[in-house]
Amino acid sequence: MGIRVSCFVLMAAVTPYGWYTWLFAAGAIFLPYVAVVVANVGLDTSARAEPVQRMLSAPVAPAEAHRDDPDEAANPGVIRLTETERESGDSS
Repeated sequence: MGIRVSCFVLMAAVTPYGWYTWLFAAGAIFLPYVAVVVANVGLDTSARAEPVQRMLSAPVAPAEAHRDDPDEAANPGVIRLTETERESGDSS
């Protein structure tokens, strides 16, 4: 980053303008791109292929657990909440 800033300062400060002005401008513009590409291409030794594994099957719930409510047997993953009206004499 220091080289980029110095290229930018030299581009604006050095007079008379000439071919080196374009060189400083190219350094100020393209150095960040080159630095990011070089940093991302670094040697990564931790990357390795993982073996493919089959998915485990989920255990099936027994049908006897849902004898009370036939609607619950059809949708075992659904939790149903119902509301009841509170009696007017109830203070809690």
